[in-house]
This record gives sequence, structure tokens and C-alpha cells, in this order.
Amino acid sequence: MAASILRWSFIFMTVSMMVHTYLVLSRTIWIARDDVTDVFPRMRCAKLTENFFSRSASKIDLKSISESVRELMSCPQKVNVTQRERYRLELKACCNASGDMILTQENTHLGQKIIYETDRKKTRLVDKSVFNMLPESIPWRNQSKFRHCSVVGNGGILKNSSCGAQIDSADFIIRMNLAPINNSVDVGVKTNLITINPSQIRVGYPNLKKSPEPLADRVSAYGNAPLLLSAFTYTFCTELSFQVHRALRSLRPQQKVVFFNPEYLLQLDRYWKQHRGLKEIRLTTGLMLASVGLELCDEVDLYGFWPFGVDLLQRPLSHHYYDNMGPSKRMHAMPKEFLQLLRMHSQGVIRMHLGACQ
Repeated sequence: MAASILRWSFIFMTVSMMVHTYLVLSRTIWIARDDVTDVFPRMRCAKLTENFFSRSASKIDLKSISESVRELMSCPQKVNVTQRERYRLELKACCNASGDMILTQENTHLGQKIIYETDRKKTRLVDKSVFNMLPESIPWRNQSKFRHCSVVGNGGILKNSSCGAQIDSADFIIRMNLAPINNSVDVGVKTNLITINPSQIRVGYPNLKKSPEPLADRVSAYGNAPLLLSAFTYTFCTELSFQVHRALRSLRPQQKVVFFNPEYLLQLDRYWKQHRGLKEIRLTTGLMLASVGLELCDEVDLYGFWPFGVDLLQRPLSHHYYDNMGPSKRMHAMPKEFLQLLRMHSQGVIRMHLGACQ
């Protein structure tokens, strides 16, 4: 009887070990098969990234780049903290958005001469009237760094994107050039900073002194977000920017009108051209604000940054999500900037959104 029990115990242990060995081997085989299955997409994504680093903006084929970008957007993106911090430290060292991005009463003093960004022989004296226009400090000074920022470009690729909720989920949301936000499903509504192009004021609001109400109604859509103008880029921008400040001072006193520091813009221009190799007369507002986001935010998501006339599926697109007015090709090199941003996306520095949001 005892021998029989021992024999069955031995058989049970042997079968158990065989089953265990089989399960371990099966799991190993499945893992190995998964690794083999995963390696090809990883290789493809690495090859796509390499191609974008070697691609020339002067030789862009729309069909080819649409297909390549569509594939790249399907690749898993992992944040590269080292690369991201490298960009942030470089931008902080050269430009310092957190302290010098706008003119304030802290970084500007009475009697100082402001030197224009594009014409270094031209200056503007900071008299009492100019000094009193400046905020005491940068409006977000108490927030040393934001966790998550959305920088919203105006590209037609945002139309029918359903990205509004995702954009609004960020802690700090930057918009540009008075872009409308009536299509909240696609572009969201929250705004923490918005730029105004002085040329927009000259064309759209030519008589602000007598009729400031239309502009006040327009900017009320952005809540109390500061309105940022490049008052000292060109001399013609100065009085137009001052008119905006005067027009809104009584109608919307809670909404600050602030001016880009021309020294900040000058250093930013030098950074992208001399250090990063961009060649264009002038940086776009989009790249300027993406740079601000890189310095101020832990995570930066870009929406609407797509400079081409077709989307990723080769469907026609308007230039903006709200109109089809194109930029100055003489002043800007948007495809070159786009490739630079796309490389940063592939490096894990920023996240670009070029399709529908979930």
C-alpha cells in the first residue's frame, strides 16, 4: 500500500513539473514572439525619425510628407526628460521668458530707451506715459512653472478635430493673433495668454480712439487673459499697440495689455537661427509661443501647427481653421519651422497633435 502511494506521489510530482515547464516555455515563446512582433514597428518609427532629421524643407512632397507624418503620429511617444530640459535650459539662458518676455516696471525704468527689435538704430524713450502702461511684474510671476501647457496654432487641421476638451484640460493655454474660439468643440475656450498682431488692429480696428467697443467685445471672449502685442518690433507697431492699451484701459481694466520685450524677441530669433539653424527673415508667432511654452511648462502640447494645404489623408485644408488667408512667404519659412517642431516631437520634447483628438 505504501509503495503504491509513493509511486502515485512520484507520478503526480513528475506531471506537475512537466506542466510547469511547459507553461514556462510557452510563456517564454509568447514573449519572444511579442518581442519579434514589436521590433519591426520600433525599427520603422526609428527610421521615420531619422528621415525627418535629414529631410530638407525645400524638397517637401506633400503626399510623401503626409504619409510619413501620419505614420510617425501612430508611433508611441515617450517623454525624453533629458532632451526637454536641455531645450528649457538653453532657452532660459538665452532669453528668459519667465523674467524678460514682456516689458514690466521691474525690468524697465523711467528714462530708459527701448531699442527696436528689427531696427537697432531706432529707440523709444520710456517716459511716464509709457512706464504707466507697463504691468508691475509678469502676470504669471508667482507660477514658476506650469505642469501642462497647450499652445494653440491656427492651422486648418484643427477644423473637425474635436480637440477642444483636450486643449482646455491644460493648466496654461496660449493662443495667437485674436483667433476666434466660437468653435469650442475643435479649439476649446480657455485662454491664459493671447497675442494680437498690430497689423490686425490697423486693418480691423482703424478708429479705436472713437470706437473702441468692437475690439473690447472681441477680446472679452478670452476672459481676463492678458493681450500680448509686439509694440517694439517695428516702429509702426508702437502707436497701434498703445491705442489698444488706451482703448481697453477703461472698458476692460481687468484685462491687461502687455508688450513683448524686444530684447527677448531678438535673443529668441538668434537662438533659433544661430543655434538651431533656421533660415528665415522672421520667426512666426507660433514658434515664438511654442518657445515660451517650452520654457514655462513641464509638458507642452501643440495643436494646429500644420502649414500645408492638405491634411494627413490628402484632403484639402484651409490655411486657418477660420479662414484661408495665408502668411507672408517672404517673411516666414513655415515648413522649415514645422520640421524643427516635428523633430522635437520625435525626440520626446513636445507633443504635436495633427489629427482628431479622442
